[in-house]
Amino acid sequence: MPLIPIAAPEALQRLDSFSAVIDARSESEFALDRLPGAVNWPSLNDAERASIGTEYKQVSPFAARKRGAMLVARNVAAHLERHVLELPRDWSPLVYCWRGGQRSGALGLVLGQIGFRVHVLEGGYQAFRRAVVAELETLPARLSFVVVCGVTGSGKSLLLRALAERGEQVLDLEALANHRGSVLGLVPGEAQPSQKAFDTAIWHAVRNLDPTRPVFVESESAKVGDLRVPAALVERMRAAACVRLELPIDARVALLMREYAFFVRDVDAFCARLDALRVLRGHEAVNGWQDAARAGRIESVVRELLVSHYDPIYLQSIRRNFPGTAAPLAQLRWDGDDAGLRAAAAAAAALRSPCSPAPD
Repeated sequence: MPLIPIAAPEALQRLDSFSAVIDARSESEFALDRLPGAVNWPSLNDAERASIGTEYKQVSPFAARKRGAMLVARNVAAHLERHVLELPRDWSPLVYCWRGGQRSGALGLVLGQIGFRVHVLEGGYQAFRRAVVAELETLPARLSFVVVCGVTGSGKSLLLRALAERGEQVLDLEALANHRGSVLGLVPGEAQPSQKAFDTAIWHAVRNLDPTRPVFVESESAKVGDLRVPAALVERMRAAACVRLELPIDARVALLMREYAFFVRDVDAFCARLDALRVLRGHEAVNGWQDAARAGRIESVVRELLVSHYDPIYLQSIRRNFPGTAAPLAQLRWDGDDAGLRAAAAAAAALRSPCSPAPD
C-alpha cells in the first residue's frame, strides 16, 4: 500500500485518529521532544547516526549510504519482529523523522508493503515544531482564564489539583515544567524538560481545552525555572480575572515543610539552593539561614524566607503583572486541611470569569 503524505496542520488535528504515532529518529532526538503519544522506533540509533555521519564526511557519501541502508534495514526488521507481528490489518500509524525523509520513509515503506495504511508526516518533526509554535500564538486567545493568586506557600498548586479533581479545566504550568517556580523549586535529582518539550506539553494541554469554560491557572511569571512560558499565553493570563487564595502564616510554613520534605531530609542540598539568594539578600542573611538550617531550625528559616524574601517580592510582582488582583473575583481562605481546600475549590468552581462566554 502506498505511503500517504500528510501536512503537519492536518496531522495535528487528526492525532487521535491514528493507531500509533511512530518517531523514527534516534533516542536522543526523541528524548528532546516528540509528538504527543509517540513511541520511538529508531531507524538509526545515536551511535549509528554518529558513525554514518563521520563516514559520510571522511570517506564518501556513497559508502555512508550503503552502510546506513544496511543498519536501517536491520533496525526496521527488529522493530517488525518486536512490535508488528501481532498487529491487526486495520492498524494505521503516523510515521515521522526529523525532516520527513529517509528514516521515516524507510520504515513507512516496509509497513506499507505489508499492507498497513501508513501516513508519513510531511516535513517531519521540524514541520510539527513550526505548527506548534504558530498555534501557541493563537490558541490562548480562545480561552478565558481565571488566575489563582496567593503568596508562596498558600497552596495554589494544591487548589489547582482540587479543581481538576472536580472536573474543572486546569492548566498546571509547574507540573508541565517539573518545577515549583522558585529558587527551591527544582526537586533534587530531577530535571526540567527541554524548552521544546515544554512548549509541546502546553500546546497539547491547551488545544484540548473547551473555550466555553474557564481555565484555572496559577499566577506564574514569564519563566518557570529555566523554561519560558509562551508570550501569548503570558499576555492572556495577565489580562485575566483573578481569585486570591489565603492561608495563615503558620499553616503556610507547615505546608512548605511537607511539600519540600526532601530539603528537610537533605539540609546540605537546602543550603546549596540558598546560595542563589546571595545577590538579592546578601552574604550575612544567607549565611545566617544556612547556619540555622544546619542547627536543625529549618522551620524558622522557612518562616523568615517567607516574611522577608518571598512575600515582598511576590506582592510587588503580582501587583505589577496581574492587575486583576486589585479587584479579585473572590478571596478564598482556608486553614491547611483537606476540607478547607475542597471548600475553596468548590467556591472557585462556582465563579464565572467576566471574560467567559455567557451560558446558553
